[in-house]
Amino acid sequence: MNKKKIKRQEEQPVIKKKPEDRYPVFCFKHLQQYSYHKCSDPLFFISFLERLKKLGELGWQGIQGSHRHAFGTEKIPINNLRVNSFPSIVTPEVTELTVFRANGNNLPFLGIRLDDTFQVIFIETNFGDIYTH
Repeated sequence: MNKKKIKRQEEQPVIKKKPEDRYPVFCFKHLQQYSYHKCSDPLFFISFLERLKKLGELGWQGIQGSHRHAFGTEKIPINNLRVNSFPSIVTPEVTELTVFRANGNNLPFLGIRLDDTFQVIFIETNFGDIYTH
């Protein structure tokens, strides 16, 4: 019996990125299904994917320089949300979520940024489902 030696991958050194080299990664692990499951417009999700692509191209620096109703962000306090429960990523010390626009008509998606990863928690497909505008 031939046993092949499995070569262990050496740990890669941590490379600090310059602010202009940082780009968002969007994670949907904590996405709450009830926030989008009533959407009957497939074009909404096409425009949402196009928005995510554009945000990825802009990078965090470009996002920070953009208006909140364009490609920028704003914060909303947790207590302003119209939801009954939150995923485990929303710990007691989290007091607000970051809001992006999901498409050109200003419907939002909300979540938490952890380093360069944006954890998407809610996608509002109908105005007022997640918070009062």
